[in-house]
Formats: sequence, C-alpha cells, structure tokens
Amino acid sequence: MQIDTQAQPAIHAPRPFYRHLYFQVICAIVAGALIGHFYPETGEALKPLGDGFIKLVKMIIAPVIFLTIVTGLAGMGTLKGVGSVVGKSFGYFLFFSTFALIVGLIVANVVRPGAGMNIDPATLDASKVSDYAAKAHESSLTGFVMDIIPTTLTSAFVDGNILQVLFVAILFGIGLIMVGDKGKPVLHVFEAASHAIFRVVDILMKAAPIGAFGAFAFTIGKYGIASIVNLATLVGTFYLTSALFIIVVLGTVCAMQGFSIFRLISYLKAEILLVLGTSSSESALPSLMEKMEKAGCKRSVVGLVVPTGYSFNLDGTNIYMTLAALFIAQATNTDLSLQQQILLLLVAMLSSKGAAGVTGAGFITLAATLSVVPTVPVAGMALILGVDRFMSECRSITNFIGNAVATVVVSRWQNALDRDQFDRAMAGDLFEGAVRPVGHLNAAPAGLQLNEASAD
Repeated sequence: MQIDTQAQPAIHAPRPFYRHLYFQVICAIVAGALIGHFYPETGEALKPLGDGFIKLVKMIIAPVIFLTIVTGLAGMGTLKGVGSVVGKSFGYFLFFSTFALIVGLIVANVVRPGAGMNIDPATLDASKVSDYAAKAHESSLTGFVMDIIPTTLTSAFVDGNILQVLFVAILFGIGLIMVGDKGKPVLHVFEAASHAIFRVVDILMKAAPIGAFGAFAFTIGKYGIASIVNLATLVGTFYLTSALFIIVVLGTVCAMQGFSIFRLISYLKAEILLVLGTSSSESALPSLMEKMEKAGCKRSVVGLVVPTGYSFNLDGTNIYMTLAALFIAQATNTDLSLQQQILLLLVAMLSSKGAAGVTGAGFITLAATLSVVPTVPVAGMALILGVDRFMSECRSITNFIGNAVATVVVSRWQNALDRDQFDRAMAGDLFEGAVRPVGHLNAAPAGLQLNEASAD
C-alpha cells in the first residue's frame, strides 16, 4: 500500500513557553515596572524604546490597511457586499458606542467617585491642560469630516492617517470592482505585496517585548504607582466598569453569537498585553487584522471593520469620557441636571469619533467635550491629569477587545465567518497539525500559513 505523503498534515512539536510572544511581553512589563519603580530616572530614559516600537508599527499600518481592504473588496466582485458590510458595521458601532457612554454616565451617578473632594475650580492650575484644550479647540465635526479627505492620493500614506488611508483604499477597491477583469493584474500585484507586508508585521512583532519594556518603565518611572492613590476611587471605578462592560455586555453579545468572550481574549492575549504595555491599541492593529483573518473572518470584512472601528467604536474611551466628566463635576461641586447630562452625552458621542487608539487621545476628546459643555470647568481636568496615563491602558484594552468582538459579529452577520476555522482558533489549536486547504474562502497569504509566531 502506497501512502501519499503530500496528503499528510504537517506536524510541529509545541514550542517552549518562553518562546511565546505573550510570555515575553509579560516578562517585559514586569521588568519595566520594577525598573521604573526602583530606578525612576532610568525608567524615564527608556522611553525611546517604547516610542520607537510604536513608530515601527505605525510605519506598517497604512500599507496593511490599504492592501487588506483593496484585495478584500476586489475579491467581493460586487458593490452590494461593500454597502452591506459598511451599513452593518456602523449600525453596530453607533449602538455600542452610545451604550458605553450611557454606562459611564450611570456608574458615575451611582458611585459618585468625585463626591466630597470639594475642589474650588479657581485654585486649579489650568495651564497644565492648556495644550490638550488647544488641541480640542482645533477639532470640530466639520474639521473631522474634512480631514478624512487627503490632500493628495499619496499624502494619506505619508501622514499615516488611518481614516484617510481607509478612504483611499475603499475608493481604490471599488474602482477595481468596477473595471472587472482589467483590474486583475493589479489585484495580483497587491495580493503578492500583502504576503511580504504581513511577513514584515511578523518581524516587527518580535520587537514587541522591547517596546513594552521601555513604555512601561517610562510610565512607572515618570508618574509613579503612588500617584494613583489619591484618585484610586476614580481609577478603580473606571477599571471595574470597563471589566464589567467587557464581561457582561460584550460577553452577552458573544454568547448570542455562539462563542465565548474569554476564548476570544485568550486568543488575543499577546496583543492585549502589548496594548497594556504601550498604552496604545494602535500598536496591535496590524496583528489584530492578521489574527482575525486567521480565525476565519473574511478579509473584506476584517479590512473594513477593524480600521473603521479604531475611530468609530471606542467603547473604553466613551466610558472614560462620561465617567471622568461627571467626576470633575462632582469634585468641583458642579451640579448637573438630567438635561445637562444628556447634552454632555450627545456631545461626547460626536467628539469621541475620530479619536484613534493612541496615547492621550481620550484626554483630548474629553477636553473637546467639556469645552462645548461650559458648565463643567475644563480646568478640572488637571485633577485627573496625573492618573490619566494609568487609565489610558484600560481605555485602549477595552477599545481593542470591542473591535475584535465587532469584527467577529459583523462577519457572522455577513455569513463571512468560517465557523470551523474560528472554533479551532478559539480552542487554541489553529493550524496545529493541519495545513489550511488550498483555495480556502479566507485563505491568508501563503507566507502566513503555519506561522505561529504571530498567533501566540
């Protein structure tokens, strides 16, 4: 009897735990915290390591988004599918972003973390938040919409603006659909380029522990763990609210769609730890897109939902905005009527859009919200400036998990989820002992097959 060896699955011995990315990032975060705490000056000096890694990731974000969206949309072959994905995505974003704002508002009214502080706004140093207020003043709804349109076709890639790259990619993808067979040579070039780009992502992710080490050492060295003690109620309330939002709200959504939020978190543990270490969900954007596609979500859905969600589906930022705004009002004994709180919520709903998952974006959008609702003193932001960095990690992680859930949900709504492949990913045995079939619906670039480095 002759055995067809080519039909046999590839078998790989499990790698040692210390070679997994998530373990390396955990060690880096712990080491960074120790350096920052015991040697704060050294910790602050390590800031370039974190900044350098984030710059490396930002360097690759634009081509990843562009190639993923263009090849995904062109693969649809019809404009009807594009409109369906966009419509369902924005419906999901609008509902859960608003719900997150409401959750923050309710928790702030029930817990009242700022009550009893009795701060006189006149005694606050407004100069500490002047830069954030200035940036917030420059932002407006009209300016945000106009900023989506790049100056030139290539300037979106030069500036690295996610929404501009998204805009150009969608237009180009639609153009390829409309030209039909004539555009296939271009599509083949882009598909080939995507193989190399995702290989570059894998290479850059190997530097993640170094980036997390430097960023966390700087945070602890600069601000110190002790700085959160005075505002522990606010920080604790925010972390607990975000955790409950993920487990209860997003967990219920996941359960209704037939999967576990804990399984999804486990699958993305390396990326979540990276977000924790760098305080930026943007640092894990390319890896999230890659892993969502590996988990069975169709490329066209991943390419649209993930980048768009980074600007329009910011659950953590929304919880933070209403909770922090009411904290400032309570701390300064500023009474807000129900109508004023609803106005605050509506303004926050608009100002939160476009706040990509980068460090400080939540603080700027909070300043933008308070500048429109003058009842709450903007100078009160000085109260939370010292602990904002510690809340930034939680904002980014919540945003990140929210966008991962949105990708799976929209994929299911679009019938663009390979359920068998997804179940294998959630079980933790994706590609272990099996090669993805050739011509698979969601086939990733060939260079990504059996590449465990980015899947751990």
